[in-house]
Amino acid sequence: MRAVIQRVDHAGVKISNKEFSTINEGILVFIGVAKGDSEKDADYILEKSINLRIFEDEHDKMNQSLLDINGSMMVVSQFTLLGDCIKGRRPSFTGAEELTIANKLYEYFVGRAKERICHVSTGKFQEMMKIELINNGPVTILLDSRKNF
Repeated sequence: MRAVIQRVDHAGVKISNKEFSTINEGILVFIGVAKGDSEKDADYILEKSINLRIFEDEHDKMNQSLLDINGSMMVVSQFTLLGDCIKGRRPSFTGAEELTIANKLYEYFVGRAKERICHVSTGKFQEMMKIELINNGPVTILLDSRKNF
């Protein structure tokens, strides 16, 4: 499972030009589910995401986590994170998981996030979305569960 985590002051999802969901201070997490990923991968990405010390403390040091600041989380499924661009000019998405399994793991991730975070918003799986964000920093972190266990 791959994730891009962005520290945001605000993020929002629009579907068909209508506001679907928003958050204020927190993190926007884009998730790509790879073939063979499991709940273990989702748990790893979630724990890492909510515990990353990427928010400033009173000394302007990145020393606080999403949990420490009681921040919000927005989770958006993004299969393009699995794009392989090694050959040619068109990304190959053969490493992305089949839709039913990917959606199940995405929903699992969101459910577990809601157990840990007070305010969790989402995109909509397999929808064309417009994502608006104000990246604070900017701070952007890449995670890959297969490179970390």
